[in-house]
Amino acid sequence: MQPLADMFQDYAPPNAADYNPDAQVAPQLWPRATLVWSIAYNTELVKNPPKTWMDLTKPEYIKLTGQVIGPSGGTTWTRIMFERQVLGEDYWAKQAATRPVLYPSGAPMSDSLVRGEIAMGPLLYNAIYPKQKDGAPIQIFFPPEGAPVNPYASGIPKTAAHPNAAKLFLNWCLSKEGQTFMIKELGNLTSLKVPPAYPEGFDPKVVKVWFPKFDQYVKLQAAWIADWNKTYGYGQ
Repeated sequence: MQPLADMFQDYAPPNAADYNPDAQVAPQLWPRATLVWSIAYNTELVKNPPKTWMDLTKPEYIKLTGQVIGPSGGTTWTRIMFERQVLGEDYWAKQAATRPVLYPSGAPMSDSLVRGEIAMGPLLYNAIYPKQKDGAPIQIFFPPEGAPVNPYASGIPKTAAHPNAAKLFLNWCLSKEGQTFMIKELGNLTSLKVPPAYPEGFDPKVVKVWFPKFDQYVKLQAAWIADWNKTYGYGQ
């Protein structure tokens, strides 16, 4: 969104100072939605569940895990960037050795997890949480090594026909009330410095929220995605 920032008019919510500056790429754009990565597993299939990111490299999980492909989009790029920078440059090779099933996005992967076609894997919390909420045999946790997050930028275009209505909407979305709704009902996190709530199982004393550095986010992507594709044997 950064190259498009000039298309948006000046705007800041009343509680602007309450937001983490690491979640913003431009003063006109605000993190209305903040998506977070988790690990989920099917409780009917997994009796010795993973507890960390590194556990997904265990030989006992060969052919049991799933992975959303690296080139699928920005959220997945954030995850694989986190894996390489935080878990180590050899993490991809170790995890790929378990021969995971590759998926084009989190939607088909979460469906496969519920059906028992795979047993576990990393998923955006908002992709799997609604299925758990509806009664699927799914357990979700946030690994202690870190929870990669993607802030989604929202703003008011300079061409907006109803800018005051847009401000009213964004003010609510970015308010403590709006962010609480997104956490509890939609399975998001928040970019507020002091979160009004946490997803079930998210212990802020144990789990560190991880924001990508935005300059690296752009510069590293092409080469690292190519490396990921080679490591996982994926070709478009």
